[in-house]
Parts: sequence; C-alpha cells; structure tokens
Amino acid sequence: MPKPPTTPKSERETRLAQALRANLRRRKAQAREREMPRQDSQAVAPAGGPPARRPGTG
Repeated sequence: MPKPPTTPKSERETRLAQALRANLRRRKAQAREREMPRQDSQAVAPAGGPPARRPGTG
C-alpha cells in the first residue's frame, strides 16, 4: 500500500502556528471568564430551574 502524500513542511508549520494561536486565545478567554464572569450568561436562570448562582458567592 503506497504512503499517502506528505503535507509540505511550510503548510504544517502554518497549521501548527494557527492552532497554537487559537489555543492561546481560548485559554486567555477562559481565564478572563473565570476572573470576571459575563453578567448575561451567569445571572440568568433557566426557565423553571433553580435561581442562578454566581460563582464565588457562596
């Protein structure tokens, strides 16, 4: 069975760099979210559910 064609090194480097940047952005966003939760997503209780609890207040 023949080997599949390999991806050129420059293309792999580009994909890796994009993935690393995306991971870094996601981690930074998660860290910001933990420090200061968005008011809209944390304060709204689901319909019929228990009241929403804010993290760190109990």
